[in-house]
Amino acid sequence: MDALTANEAKTQFGDMLLKAQRAPVQISKNGKPVAVVISMDEYEGIEALKLRLLQSRAAQAKLDIEASNTADGETFFDDVEAGKFD
Repeated sequence: MDALTANEAKTQFGDMLLKAQRAPVQISKNGKPVAVVISMDEYEGIEALKLRLLQSRAAQAKLDIEASNTADGETFFDDVEAGKFD
């Protein structure tokens, strides 16, 4: 992945956009990574994956509800606090 400082990204904006069409470009400020610039195709691919994951989880939740495979909220959050889902 290419990396630029925030100042380089500002002064080389057009070049950065061209680079982002080929691969993500990391932007750092004060030596710390703060952003990544990606192509629109890459962004749309990520969003499509997120949507498919959400749809899959919703479908599984529906199956769990239909099978009465549920837990009450208090028990669930007690289990989360106890670290049972780590």
